[in-house]
Amino acid sequence: MPTTDQIKRYILLVDDDANDRELAQIVITELAQEAGAHPEVRIMSSGQEALEFLKTHAQETDQLPDVVLLDLNMPQMDGFSVLRAIRENPTTSTLPVVILSTSRERADVQQSYAQGANAYVVKPLEYDHFRRTISSVMEFWTGQNQVNR
Repeated sequence: MPTTDQIKRYILLVDDDANDRELAQIVITELAQEAGAHPEVRIMSSGQEALEFLKTHAQETDQLPDVVLLDLNMPQMDGFSVLRAIRENPTTSTLPVVILSTSRERADVQQSYAQGANAYVVKPLEYDHFRRTISSVMEFWTGQNQVNR
């Protein structure tokens, strides 16, 4: 089992849109560095890829991400299915999951929380607004890591 100093902290970003992934990674990295943190951002472009990664990585390294940023609207396996699978797996059931979605639909927000999402953030398309939004997620991430150290 790795010691706390050996554990590589990371954030898992799951989104099928390349532009949204790129923008989120840039903003997360900027904000983390401003806070003195240096998380690795692992990027997955599909729900299936993310679940396979979580299963394999957890078995191989005994490490899970500190937080999962999850898009809802993805082809083949939507974010609700991914969230449900995360919550049903005893290894990942307590993993913090933040929904990052363009959907403002009340039903999507309610369903996300009903399935165990820790937070729901609407993805704006404008950089400065997106940066402010992600900043609130990073405050959560930084807080998690202060407690875990």
